[in-house]
Amino acid sequence: MKVRVLGCSGGIGGGRQTTSFLLDDAFLIDAGSGVTRLTLEEMRRIRHVFITHSHLDHILALPLLMDSVGTGAPPLIVHAIPEVIAALRQHLFNWALWPDFEKVPTAEQPFLHFAELAIGETVDLDGGEITAIPAHHGRPAVGYLLRGESASLLFSGDTASHDGLWQTANGCADLRYLLVECSFCNARRAVAGAAYHYCPETLLPDLARLKPGVEVWISHLKPGGEAAIMTELTAKHLPCGPLRALEQDQNFVV
Repeated sequence: MKVRVLGCSGGIGGGRQTTSFLLDDAFLIDAGSGVTRLTLEEMRRIRHVFITHSHLDHILALPLLMDSVGTGAPPLIVHAIPEVIAALRQHLFNWALWPDFEKVPTAEQPFLHFAELAIGETVDLDGGEITAIPAHHGRPAVGYLLRGESASLLFSGDTASHDGLWQTANGCADLRYLLVECSFCNARRAVAGAAYHYCPETLLPDLARLKPGVEVWISHLKPGGEAAIMTELTAKHLPCGPLRALEQDQNFVV
């Protein structure tokens, strides 16, 4: 399974795009502004979207994507935990901000279908599978574990420190890649805590718990703070090895 990073920043500006990952050209994890980098033909191949949580930087391209891909059968299927689906229905696909594509053109043959996911539930993909894992973000949220034919990749989603992420990582025998967020530098630790994000002072102790042999990539760095965050993260040697900033257009194979 091929994973292409469309966007991985904690904000926009200067070419930065927010979170979205393309899996084997047919599946998305999150629908941040990174989706807008796809061609129309690439967008039309997408049939499933897995959402981590309902914050705008992770779903802002979803309604616009509907106009590109959601105009035929079968419908675009959006997978998320029930609380996230409820938020999307109430606050986005509500006719006030965007049409309710669960009822367009008809309720019997809609352009959009929501599929509820439970934490720990696994969905089969073509050539792999995806499992929702717990996240700690102040609002209902998940990360995702991708299992391919040769290895696994774990994406934390937006999160602060919690045991579930590290239990999942250490319990996955073939984990090759960990994509974990770190949004703020240590000088903004109070903001990170209030917003349920990692900063280096909170992430480094958790990374020390990670088993060796896993490549760690840092995502969701806030614009302008990237250099400070990575300097603070790389100042300490860790058993897991070097930490690197995730970048747009990176590709992983699992």
